[in-house]
Amino acid sequence: VPLAPLPLTDSFLLRFLRARDFDLDLAWRLLQNYYKWRAECPEISADLHPRSIIGLLKAGYHGVLRSRDPTGSKVLIYRIAHWDPKVFTAYDVFRVSLITSELIVREVETQRNGIKAIFDLEGWQFSHAFQITPSVAKKIAAVLTDSFPLKVRGIHLINEPVIFHAVFSMIKPFLTEKIKERIHMHGNNYKQSLLRRFPDILPLEYGGEEFSMEDICQEWTHFIMKSEDYLSSISESVQ
Repeated sequence: VPLAPLPLTDSFLLRFLRARDFDLDLAWRLLQNYYKWRAECPEISADLHPRSIIGLLKAGYHGVLRSRDPTGSKVLIYRIAHWDPKVFTAYDVFRVSLITSELIVREVETQRNGIKAIFDLEGWQFSHAFQITPSVAKKIAAVLTDSFPLKVRGIHLINEPVIFHAVFSMIKPFLTEKIKERIHMHGNNYKQSLLRRFPDILPLEYGGEEFSMEDICQEWTHFIMKSEDYLSSISESVQ
């Protein structure tokens, strides 16, 4: 392992074993890649203190659903319209995902059943696209494929505009076939297909009945802020 690691407790190592279904060689490679990626991407991973991304969270960019989907996966939602690229870089946006990932990977059920992410691309503009350079694309792909101990069970894109496809085509070559197969583009007419996959757990804006995106964004922001001591401790471990 290239860096002074986080404490290699049984529970920490189990994340990597579960993520690779207890294949020791694959789990060891994933552990090495995790440290290698964090060492190579300090602009994203060196400081996981939530103060750096509190503005994005308060803008309602990201929330985590209260309930798991029928397969037990944790479900994350990102809303591009709430990312102002003049204020926050792609690295800031990426750091939000990394912070959430580091928090939810502590849950055994999430280690076992992975995550699914819904990206609402309404409001995607050239100013967003310009932030996703080839090097950023490569770093995104690395995390999705073999650098973080979470199983990515599905990526669901909704409201994707035509100009998004150029960015996606830049990321695609770096993705494994398995991940490519798990990316679903729903377009603008997404409610039925999304509800079929995520029955009874979606917010009002996406066809649910019980709570709004604002509710879950606030709840998740509160949870992140409550976790700031832990996030600071794992930032220091890899510097």
